[in-house]
Amino acid sequence: MNKTIKTAIAGLLAVPALALGLALFTPVTSTVSAAASTASCSDANSAAAGVDCASGNGSQAQLFGTGGIFTTIINTLLYVIGALSVVMLIVGGIRYTVSNGTAAQVTAAKNTIMYALVGLVIAFLAYAIVNWVLSSLTK
Repeated sequence: MNKTIKTAIAGLLAVPALALGLALFTPVTSTVSAAASTASCSDANSAAAGVDCASGNGSQAQLFGTGGIFTTIINTLLYVIGALSVVMLIVGGIRYTVSNGTAAQVTAAKNTIMYALVGLVIAFLAYAIVNWVLSSLTK
């Protein structure tokens, strides 16, 4: 019984993991804007201007902006952590239901529920902190 639950959960987690892998490793083509490619790099007086000049397109906006790489990766990872916390909360509830009153199994199920809730709270706090830090870097 225990092995079938673990197998079912592993199967349910495999689909989002494959979708995440496809989303993260799909090649993205970028185009260089005409204005940036013809810009003179002699007036690059700051690090951000130097990065923009060297890359040929607004690299800083692509790294940290609303649709930036860091923002996308961090938000995706935090979404996965939150989803896993919810899944573990459900697993803990199922374990609690099928424990038949055995003290060790009830304790293990309660610990699973408690750790899932702690993980969910940490995921929400991490989301808020990361978005605050990334928004302060883009200003």
